[in-house]
Amino acid sequence: MTITHFSIEYDAINNQNTFTNGDSVHGRIILEVSKETKIKSLIFLGQGKARVCWSEHYGQYQTYVYWADEKYYDVKHHILRESRQDGTQVIGKGRHVFPFSFQIPDRKIPSSFKSRIGKVVHKVKAELKQSMKLTKTAKTHFTFVSKADMDIPGLMEPQYGCKDKSFKVFGSGNVSMDVHTKRMGYEQGETLRVTAEITNHSSRAVKPKFTLYQKKSYLAQGRRKLETKEILKEKAEAVESSDKQTVTKVFTIPKELPSSILNCSIIKLEYRLKINLEIKCASNPEIKFPIVVLPASEGPAKKKTPASAAFGFEAFGNPNQAAWGTASQQQQQQQAAPHALDPPPPYGAFAMYPSLTDSATNWNAL
Repeated sequence: MTITHFSIEYDAINNQNTFTNGDSVHGRIILEVSKETKIKSLIFLGQGKARVCWSEHYGQYQTYVYWADEKYYDVKHHILRESRQDGTQVIGKGRHVFPFSFQIPDRKIPSSFKSRIGKVVHKVKAELKQSMKLTKTAKTHFTFVSKADMDIPGLMEPQYGCKDKSFKVFGSGNVSMDVHTKRMGYEQGETLRVTAEITNHSSRAVKPKFTLYQKKSYLAQGRRKLETKEILKEKAEAVESSDKQTVTKVFTIPKELPSSILNCSIIKLEYRLKINLEIKCASNPEIKFPIVVLPASEGPAKKKTPASAAFGFEAFGNPNQAAWGTASQQQQQQQAAPHALDPPPPYGAFAMYPSLTDSATNWNAL
């Protein structure tokens, strides 16, 4: 086998190993060959895209698959081009390191995300093409955390809701609750305080319950797939008949909780705060507030070091690989053809992916 190793790796820019809008990603493509080898081209790709795919069953034999794609950026650099008349480039025996660099567009892009139905993927990829051989690829995902969108209407404004319920069966009278929160947006690790004023003019006891839950929405071909999950839940003491109480609960937004995704047209990651009154043998009155989870403020960046992928994706490359300028540098200079990074293409608006004939087959290609 002529090509003995082919990988790509990137450098971390902070201790969380995350990137955000406008950051530059630096790294290297590593290629090792056992003898002089002809190469048609070596291409670097930086990509950000999303995909959803799920199936629904109707009856015993009918199954429909719904899917959609969305692309945010697609950067392409030619590291090596063909230079000879036969359309090839020759590299010498040994280890070759090709540096790359590209800038993530500084605009609204959704954060990295992964579930069984949808993904938002940010990755660096290398493609090695040779005559009469299959294209070799190496890729690694990196974690992208979108900057907090402070332009969301009402993000830092107080929220208020009220609800009344009258009893006609299994009791008499009415109960009301007025609920307040300081604002809609909270950073990861920040405290959320909710206050409920409950007036019970009924013959029944009521028990306040506070729930913070996650709401995932996937949209494709006019259909929506919905998933919900409870994050935090608290109960208060019962408010007895003819009583009035003010109940305050304080939640701490988990630091590891993913930030809200509101800037993707096919995947939505939202949070809701639900306050309801549990009443036996009766429907429970409830109030819901939208909660926007913002990424925590960035800490000081550390020295750049090679990093493998985070966010649960498999990585390629060895973080201990030597950089450009190892013992094989002299051999590279003598045998490897010169190369240069092309300037990145303009970052404009990108269209949706074209339709794929077999959507399920392409699910794992992200």
